[in-house]
Amino acid sequence: MTTFTESTLERHCRRYREKDLLPAVVDPLSRRIMLHIGAAYGAVTMPTELGESVLQRLRVAGIAGPVFAHPRALRWTFLTGPTRHDEFPATAAAELFRRYTTVAGTGSQIVLPSAEDELSGYRLWVAGPDALGTRPPQQAVIDAVCEAGRRGR
Repeated sequence: MTTFTESTLERHCRRYREKDLLPAVVDPLSRRIMLHIGAAYGAVTMPTELGESVLQRLRVAGIAGPVFAHPRALRWTFLTGPTRHDEFPATAAAELFRRYTTVAGTGSQIVLPSAEDELSGYRLWVAGPDALGTRPPQQAVIDAVCEAGRRGR
């Protein structure tokens, strides 16, 4: 088993900050790379099969952004624009619940893939972040989830 030093973790985190424009930090207790959710970033997590459909819809619309997989849990997380729970109606919230989709709350943190995660396949990028820091509006991801639900996919 390969052991990763803290410097490797820090380098990976620095790459997120400098190259990918993600304001990531290393949590010293968990030794994970964290991204704070709120004013600048949001996250929507869903089952892999639904995520594939949502990513396809976002690509067709020309607004796809970073997505990473949790292969063992069969889930994908989409990084989005800011979290705005007040913007989607109860019908959308019900559809998200029905589709096993969660929206990370303001003030929460998500774990980004580390070098160790990527090597082990525990957490890895499906569509990596880009140097422009682009990500779809959170509402576009929610709309794509709801549309996939209406179409039965």
